Amino acid sequence: MIYLLYLCIELKKLIMKKYQVLSPDGFTIEFKPYYRSMKKAKEAFMNWIRRYEVQGYYSSNNGRIPLNEVENYCQFKTITNEK
Repeated sequence: MIYLLYLCIELKKLIMKKYQVLSPDGFTIEFKPYYRSMKKAKEAFMNWIRRYEVQGYYSSNNGRIPLNEVENYCQFKTITNEK
């Protein structure tokens, strides 16, 4: 019985996970701030970075960042509803 309760709690944690991508300046990359999987978050990042291909860099508050380095400056966060 206790093990079943433990499994339910762990399942709830897994279901409640959200993922967020923050730009090098600390803002969410889209109006939709959360994604249901890290795969979806990475896909959103790839779509977002394509917008900067023409200019060839991301213009951050701290200067220009080459597109091949932007991912290193972004934050990919896992958000859980644990208390």
